[in-house]
Amino acid sequence: MSTPVLPPASSIDYADLGNRLKAYRIGASLQAEDVAEQLGVSRAVVYRMEKGEIVKIETLERLAQLLNTSLASLLGVEVEYYSNALGLFERMRQLEQTSDRILAHFEPISLLLTSDEYLTHLREMLLEASPKSQGKARQGEVEDMLTILAERRRFFEQRRMSIVSLIGMRELERFVLTGLVGRVDLPHEVRMQRVRAARNEVVRIADLMESEPLNVQIGLIDDAMPSSTFQLFSGNQRTVLAVSPFRLGELPNVRNGIATVTASPEAVRLYEDMIGRLWKSAYKGRTGAQRLRRLLERVDPLTELP
Repeated sequence: MSTPVLPPASSIDYADLGNRLKAYRIGASLQAEDVAEQLGVSRAVVYRMEKGEIVKIETLERLAQLLNTSLASLLGVEVEYYSNALGLFERMRQLEQTSDRILAHFEPISLLLTSDEYLTHLREMLLEASPKSQGKARQGEVEDMLTILAERRRFFEQRRMSIVSLIGMRELERFVLTGLVGRVDLPHEVRMQRVRAARNEVVRIADLMESEPLNVQIGLIDDAMPSSTFQLFSGNQRTVLAVSPFRLGELPNVRNGIATVTASPEAVRLYEDMIGRLWKSAYKGRTGAQRLRRLLERVDPLTELP
């Protein structure tokens, strides 16, 4: 097998390399001591590597094999691949820490714009949607995921970076009809509570559109949206694109699919072009808020649930 050709040392962002190592480790549900044991090093060495203190390429190759990824992905010279949501959410947390602006489409709404109650409902949804055979393992994974998501929300509220969020009307209508559920075979009273919770989230979006905070712009798209969600993270030095099959709305999926993260100029440009085109035709501000309120008046599953 040929040895991979590495980019010049000066072109490697070692701090970002360390971030990717951490994201892949978390996605593999490994503790730092697990990696240390496999590599025959101390836990302190693993933490130093996750800070970008990489000494040997051979160590990176062994890490890539252990974390079930490629050396190119670790180095960031191609595309990063994440086979579960846990690793992706950690990587997104890292990218948000260095971003000034986020362009997003997360179905049905961006986590960063949800209410304080949303994560409580999400915990129940994720547990409902997980295979029962996993037992305590699934609960541990859910808690790890929620910890990362809660940290992302706190950082957004403190930093108040700019976010442009595209929301599909069709996805919102399904969201309101189904409610915040991980599966549909729930008791009637539970379904009604979860439908109310979903409606409250849509009311929150309408309120945000009416108040128009300086750092939040929301556009309602009355057209089919891409099947995969995406976010563009823009900072001083570069823009990074994350495309994901995972979703945190009704009937969430955090297990099956492959997410990608890349700074490829071509990929970034294509998504920026698509976002610009969608934004031009989007309903915004008070006009968008009125459409959301009419949607809630028209769609009232609380009177129709069996």
